[in-house]
Amino acid sequence: MSHVVIRGIPFATRLRAAKGGARQLLERDRARARKFLAGKSHHTPLGTALSAIPSGTSGSSTSIDVTDSGVTYTMQVGVGNPATQYTLLIDTGSSNTWVGANLPYNPTSSSNDTGNTINVSYGSGTMSGEAYTDTVTLGSSLVIQNQVIGVASSAQGFQDVDGILGVGPVDLTEGTVSNTADVPTVTDNLYAQGTISSNLLGISYEPSSSADVANGELTFGGTDSTKYTGTLNTVPLTTTSPASQYWGINQTVSYGTGQTILNTTAGIVDTGTTLLLLATEAFQAYQTATGAVEDQTTGLLTITPQQYTNLQSLYFKIGNVTYDFTPNAQIWPRNLNSVLGGEEGQIYLIVSDLGSSFGSGLDFINGFGWLQRYYTVFDTGNKQLSVATTAYTDADTN
Repeated sequence: MSHVVIRGIPFATRLRAAKGGARQLLERDRARARKFLAGKSHHTPLGTALSAIPSGTSGSSTSIDVTDSGVTYTMQVGVGNPATQYTLLIDTGSSNTWVGANLPYNPTSSSNDTGNTINVSYGSGTMSGEAYTDTVTLGSSLVIQNQVIGVASSAQGFQDVDGILGVGPVDLTEGTVSNTADVPTVTDNLYAQGTISSNLLGISYEPSSSADVANGELTFGGTDSTKYTGTLNTVPLTTTSPASQYWGINQTVSYGTGQTILNTTAGIVDTGTTLLLLATEAFQAYQTATGAVEDQTTGLLTITPQQYTNLQSLYFKIGNVTYDFTPNAQIWPRNLNSVLGGEEGQIYLIVSDLGSSFGSGLDFINGFGWLQRYYTVFDTGNKQLSVATTAYTDADTN
């Protein structure tokens, strides 16, 4: 057995803030955070999901997930034999895999209707239908037999994709399929069927100044040493709830070398969040330290060129290793200011307010802006997460 790197089928990154600009992006991130703060119940059927989510915004935007996140990742996944190719969203914040949102499911000789129903709520998006087992093909050497998949008879909140490839913790599937305790994820089954030697998933990004670009790579069952520098720093998943229900870790955040703005606390690493979100008190300390002001158009913090010259690194202590999140990493790519609805040449910061106070059990979200600078490994088998620097950790791409 060996690990398999999907190089022939890279995943594509798409920024989705165009219509509402940065304010919509920011609201998506904060609403997704409210969903996480509510705990894993949002993945169970709609009735329990909605009651568990705090209110705070109007209309259907009270909770946002991968279906509405500011940044999404898609890859082509084959289902059946012969396989039909579906465009699926990759989500580390959910764990069910399903199809049928747009392109209909096509049963083949490998398809089996289990007779069970599936209902998954994603806040503003929902799906319901039948649970099948079928052959799922992620790559030429990544073929899963008898994977439980959802086949949607109803799907709301999904556009331009056919469903979701859920790669979060398996516990998030509890209560989603009738007569079933939980549903092994695609990574779980690749491991159980001997296709990969370890039950883990590596994710690599490259920072880009383009809004829609194939700049990611998934590694199932191992790590790709060509994508990171130095050694992997491995830490156990946090035991603090609700962060413990996702890919949660403990970390300390400091601004510069002398000011701790977030003492050791729990939060999550999340592919579906665009910005770097910090508990309100930490965010306010960061704003004071940088001298940044809120831009009235975008809702993001903005700084002058002189303030950018004086901007200090953020330091993230994870386990026994401290990571330098450089000044350039803290700003939005200036070539993408138009995506924000911002001004050309303006400097916007990607650090924003989580919208909840310190001590909530989830005090930060290291989102896409953070993940672009590090290689991350989601290790389900050992309930741990690993981080390493990359060639882009110190890059001045923004």
